[in-house]
Amino acid sequence: MTELTDLTIAQARDLLRNRKISAAELAEAHVAAVEGARALNAFVEETPQSARAMAKAADARLANGTAGPLEGIPLGVKDLFCTRDVRTTAASRILENFVPTYESTVTSNLWRDGAVMLGKLNNDEFAMGSSNETSFFGPVVSPWRRKGSNQDIVPGGSSGGSAAAVAARLCLGATGTDTGGSIRQPAAYSGIVGIKPTYGRCSRWGIVAFASSLDQAGPFARTVTDAAILLRSMAGHDPKDTTSVDRAVPDYEAAVGRSIKGMKVGIPKEYRVDGMGADVEALWQRGADWLKESGAEIVAVSLPHTRYALPAYYIVAPAEASSNLARYDGVRYGLREPGRDVIDMYEHTRAAGFGKEVRRRIMIGTYVLSAGYYDAYYLRAQKVRTLIKRDFEQCFAQGVAAILTPTTPSAAFAVGEKSSADPVEMYLNDVFTVTVNMAGLPGLSVPGGLDASGLPLGLQLIGQPFEEETLFALASVIERAAGAFTPEPWWSASGQA
Repeated sequence: MTELTDLTIAQARDLLRNRKISAAELAEAHVAAVEGARALNAFVEETPQSARAMAKAADARLANGTAGPLEGIPLGVKDLFCTRDVRTTAASRILENFVPTYESTVTSNLWRDGAVMLGKLNNDEFAMGSSNETSFFGPVVSPWRRKGSNQDIVPGGSSGGSAAAVAARLCLGATGTDTGGSIRQPAAYSGIVGIKPTYGRCSRWGIVAFASSLDQAGPFARTVTDAAILLRSMAGHDPKDTTSVDRAVPDYEAAVGRSIKGMKVGIPKEYRVDGMGADVEALWQRGADWLKESGAEIVAVSLPHTRYALPAYYIVAPAEASSNLARYDGVRYGLREPGRDVIDMYEHTRAAGFGKEVRRRIMIGTYVLSAGYYDAYYLRAQKVRTLIKRDFEQCFAQGVAAILTPTTPSAAFAVGEKSSADPVEMYLNDVFTVTVNMAGLPGLSVPGGLDASGLPLGLQLIGQPFEEETLFALASVIERAAGAFTPEPWWSASGQA
């Protein structure tokens, strides 16, 4: 039954529809895979009984001809999405025992279309991190390792559990959220596909908020086609989310393999940053060559305010986080620590409930919103954000259909390798991804190759608002040229499972 976990979503969908396999068999294979890969720490909550029940219901619908688009497909859910009657923690102690009585819109859409939930996936606490090392439940370990090394590698963050689980064949796909690169960066580090759709394309209702003007849900999958299949189910208007856009959801899968002849693809000079590895530089050029060989026109473009994006992001995001996380005070739900009075209770609860990185970002955000500093920091950062958005608009106005960049400046690093004493070193991992969130644009990461140590590298495609179809068409060209990348399953043979 193990080979069932090697199927893509498209392959599994066809086999299920043709009754060559059952949803119960597919679910059981993935339940076993999850149980055998606990060394990766990808799941914080396994739901095998729910998976079996959902698979049984899926088989009934497949038999009576009422199957949905994702009928019987086993998925993992990032632990930032509220799931009814299933613990949702945001990987934080402050929500360690929180069990929602409601379901997020995105996961509701997936269950509506017949998907099967395997469990909740680990992530950086409240999505604040680039390596999945800030989780209350401990770091996620990537299924990848450097050649000749047994050192644990990070899967990226904040959606590290999602990326690791998909790459390790524990689920056929997974949900993620992306505030500054938290889908695209772990997808690149883990050798899989991840897309952050246009802001407003997927509902944020029922997702634990980090930075409300930047957060966006999206899928992880092992192929471009699978990512397109998942996004079609996840996307859509939601009247419960005022930022949700009311426009039809296209058939993204139909865009995969579409001709890119004549498309203008921009190469921004500002993304050639100091410290970018030679492997990354070479991959970027190969990616441009692959697109050119398929008929695209490669043009040089300029995004002059890119250099200010990272510092502006790390003002805007913590400011919004400071506001959003003010609700966790121990009064209505979550952790409550005793205190002499209500203020003392607030202080003890938040000090005990939040991890170091979350406390750091709350303090930064509170500082930049405080009297005397609001204009100097937050207001100025928002002005920079407007300029970043305008750079992209001017670029697209010149006929550029999409922009090609590296996803990350390097391959993944080892667990504990980046110094916690210097958070800026960690923040620099997002240098190529934060601009997309600041401008509200769609961005997709597709595997492009391996570095000299055998770790995956990704290429990022940035598109115009609500032009995800263009990204799928371009990404499928890169995918065909680059091929697929699979880690050796060291975790199942280690004796730790």
